[in-house]
Amino acid sequence: MNISFILEKALNLHPEKESILCGDVRLTYRSFAGRVFALARFLRSLGLTEGDRIAILHNNGHEYLETYFAAAWSGMVLTPLNFRLSPRETAFILQDAGARILIAAPRFREPVSVLHELNVPLERVLWTGGGKIGCPYPSAVYEDIVRSGPSSPPAPATSKDDDIAHLYYTSGTTGLPKGVMLSHKNVCSHALCAIAELGLRDTDRWIHVAPMFHLADAWAAFAVTWVGGCHVVVPEFDTREVLSAMERDRVTITNMVPTMLNLLVNDPAVGSYELTTLRAIMSGGAPIAPELVRKIMDTFKCDYIQTYGMTETSPYLTLSLLKKHLLDLPDHERFVFKAKTGRPFIGVLLKVVREDGSEVVPDDFEVGEILVQGDTVTPGYWNRSEETAKTFQGEWLRTGDLATVDAEGYVNIVDRKKDMIITGGENVYSVEVENVLYTHPSVLEAAVVGVSDPRWGERVSAAVVLKPGMNACERELMEHCRKRIAHYKVPKSILFADALPKTGSGKIYKKGIREMLLSGVPED
Repeated sequence: MNISFILEKALNLHPEKESILCGDVRLTYRSFAGRVFALARFLRSLGLTEGDRIAILHNNGHEYLETYFAAAWSGMVLTPLNFRLSPRETAFILQDAGARILIAAPRFREPVSVLHELNVPLERVLWTGGGKIGCPYPSAVYEDIVRSGPSSPPAPATSKDDDIAHLYYTSGTTGLPKGVMLSHKNVCSHALCAIAELGLRDTDRWIHVAPMFHLADAWAAFAVTWVGGCHVVVPEFDTREVLSAMERDRVTITNMVPTMLNLLVNDPAVGSYELTTLRAIMSGGAPIAPELVRKIMDTFKCDYIQTYGMTETSPYLTLSLLKKHLLDLPDHERFVFKAKTGRPFIGVLLKVVREDGSEVVPDDFEVGEILVQGDTVTPGYWNRSEETAKTFQGEWLRTGDLATVDAEGYVNIVDRKKDMIITGGENVYSVEVENVLYTHPSVLEAAVVGVSDPRWGERVSAAVVLKPGMNACERELMEHCRKRIAHYKVPKSILFADALPKTGSGKIYKKGIREMLLSGVPED
């Protein structure tokens, strides 16, 4: 089974049903598929063949959905690009992937020109928007292609299950970015599992808020299309724009990263929006504080599902969906499970192991590393056989995430292995300290890292953003922590900042936090 089957199924079952709402653009599945087919036909006309790589540099938009499916229909490998990267970083990715064609939004004209200066050998750029953009590469107008080309389907590619469909490049926080290969089997298996787990159906309306170049959101392009649901798209994250779209377009379900949800629930106007169609809201892409989970549930008054996953796993590995017998627990006991990282996703096998490979005691206390396997797990990294070998332990992928597991099989992540702090010989998990900081009424965002210290080896340090109009001093926050956790876990220093550095997907960027703390200069 390959990704083309997903679009074919939606077109056959729901041809006149609304498929995409994106600003002024309203598409049925018939019109959406016609645009996909025209784009696929054009890509083939350029001499591209199955297995060739193309890339997209674009904010959220219907063009992203069209490109995901056109690449699959043509049998080409799509490389979604993080548009927040520098041109030099983007150049490395394009050259590493060997991308021949770039689809780009006009707002990225300048970075694309820099790519040419850096000798990135693109053969053509397809510009979305209203017209042709002057640039040093041969170019074409995307909209002319999808409107004027034949909308009848060309023969779909003969892609096999194990053929590569996507290359998602890691953020490169520990070195050069690595291209995570996802096969058609990975993508389709994940979509089917998500449909089953989340009860997705043709009445659902998903809002794409998290960036579509990232798997925090991109998986929904396939699962929602498969069931004939409706895609609501906002170009960029803005709290009022997102809330307005959720109300206007009667959104039923979505997934956002915690930083986005934090801003939504702390928007003073959130209570004025009519969001009664919302049946579930999910958090994913980074750990989330229980205090924020509680506020999300109180604000949106719908089911809350915490998720955990990786680019390497398509992405979901756990969901905090409750087993049937847990639904009968009192509210405060149910909340404990809802706020955990969750039980294993239906499509994966998961275990938490010690350094020697033996499984930890499922007591919700002993910490080990999460290992996983299943049809949603990447075959490896593009042109990185050594990195692939280091990531796998036999058939098991080593996630690098440290967690506990309870008697019910629910996992709770305590830290990334590389982010664990060892201070005076004691292990400190940054997530635990961050969760305590989030319980202070003045704290909007918090991040905790280890900073080199001649006495302790590492010292626990924090960076904090306060809520607008709220005040708190370093001593007050330290005392707040001291009352709730062991003294050696309490931050030795706290830097107050106007904002915390984020990755392209909106997650707090721990390497940037360390640099902030070492320099002592708040981020603007």
